[in-house]
Amino acid sequence: MKIQHNKSLKKYNTFGIEALASHFVEITTIQNLQEVLQQENYPKKIVLSGGSNMLITNDLNALVMHINIKGITIISEDENHVVLKIMAGENWHELVIWTINQDYGGLENLSLIPGNVGTSPIQNIGAYGVELKDSFESCEAIDVATQQLITFSKSDCQFGYRDSIFKNAGKGKYIITSVNLKLNKPPHSPNTSYGAIETELKENKIDHPTIKDVSDAVIAIRQKKLPDPIKLGNSGSFFKNPVITKEKFITFLDNNPDAPFYQISETSYKIPAGWLIEKCGFKGKRFGDAGVHKNQALVLVNYGGASGQELLQLAHKIQDAVLTRFGINIIPEVNIIS
Repeated sequence: MKIQHNKSLKKYNTFGIEALASHFVEITTIQNLQEVLQQENYPKKIVLSGGSNMLITNDLNALVMHINIKGITIISEDENHVVLKIMAGENWHELVIWTINQDYGGLENLSLIPGNVGTSPIQNIGAYGVELKDSFESCEAIDVATQQLITFSKSDCQFGYRDSIFKNAGKGKYIITSVNLKLNKPPHSPNTSYGAIETELKENKIDHPTIKDVSDAVIAIRQKKLPDPIKLGNSGSFFKNPVITKEKFITFLDNNPDAPFYQISETSYKIPAGWLIEKCGFKGKRFGDAGVHKNQALVLVNYGGASGQELLQLAHKIQDAVLTRFGINIIPEVNIIS
């Protein structure tokens, strides 16, 4: 285990931000992680995984720990289900494709989400009618203070919309090392209720979709809407879709009768943040090397030379515009690291 100095983090974050870590270490085992956490000569330590849900705003005077623990293990199975233990450093999309090749269902709607498995419970990743919590059994995490390995059940994780205990009371206190997922064996009943999936399947004349058909449809949809981080730096959806009260929603809809929305409960409604941003005129706009994607206003992009500060300033400009026009506060989904 080697500590590196003044390490470039450009290839470790999907925005492609050029930033230096004063100290950097590759973590490949749980023991590595425990040993590093016990070291007292690095007062600030930062966890880095797939780098897909973060914006680095400056050089980091810290020990950056890149979690790269690998492995997939079947820990139990019966006629109908299989429970997998997946280590934190596994790439999420590669895991999804692996499960489909094994004919295990449940993750196909979550295809092509960037990042690694270890960060998936933090924001309860979700897409096209499915969330991580739907397959989640438990996860293991290291307690940063004690270096002990702790198991979190689904209820322990306090999952919500793009939310969990790891973003709230447990923020900075735990480092996830593995995730256990319960997946389905055939015959499958894939979730095709999301409109875009139904449309994609119809266009391909698929009446009885397999889990691979659903995965292929999701991949096609995402590739049409979202830029490839390898070609254009981005972190996927930058903002959460805001949820507002029924009272506020009635006023909003009166003023914006063409607005799309989703009813969450009898008292709350979700408004697509991308629609709000587009209505404020930001879709496809470029400010130097920072910009808003031409096909999806929810995605901020780095055209090559943008700094983290420039992207953060653009995010603030968008938030101010949406708040001024609609009276709605949109909150970043990505983690801002400084």
